[in-house]
Amino acid sequence: MNLEKVIFAFTIILALTLNFGFFVGDIENPAHHHVFELYAAIFVNAVATILKFGDRSHIGAVLLATSLVAMIQLVAASGVWAYAVHISMTGLNPAAMSSIVSLAGGALIANTVSVTLLVIETVMLRR
Repeated sequence: MNLEKVIFAFTIILALTLNFGFFVGDIENPAHHHVFELYAAIFVNAVATILKFGDRSHIGAVLLATSLVAMIQLVAASGVWAYAVHISMTGLNPAAMSSIVSLAGGALIANTVSVTLLVIETVMLRR
């Protein structure tokens, strides 16, 4: 067993599950979406993105692209959250929370594509 591949797959799958954990819940209810889970998803997605830089294959380029899309979506979600809490006069209202969760949903789709490609690549490997 290759420890590097285990860590790579673990990180990609952890990024997906953290993102899913943040996404699930009532879209407008801030009590269903914890800010620290969003930041954990951002951190693990950043680690996954860094790990994907080493792969020089075509599928590696697509994996990197999906990871970059997820990062952009999650950073935008945290930006909306920070704006709503610290700058906006209305605070974290249902409209802002809907935008945050929708952006995290976009990242969830990108992470799902990434895990699907990882599974496809693993199935196609021949010994």
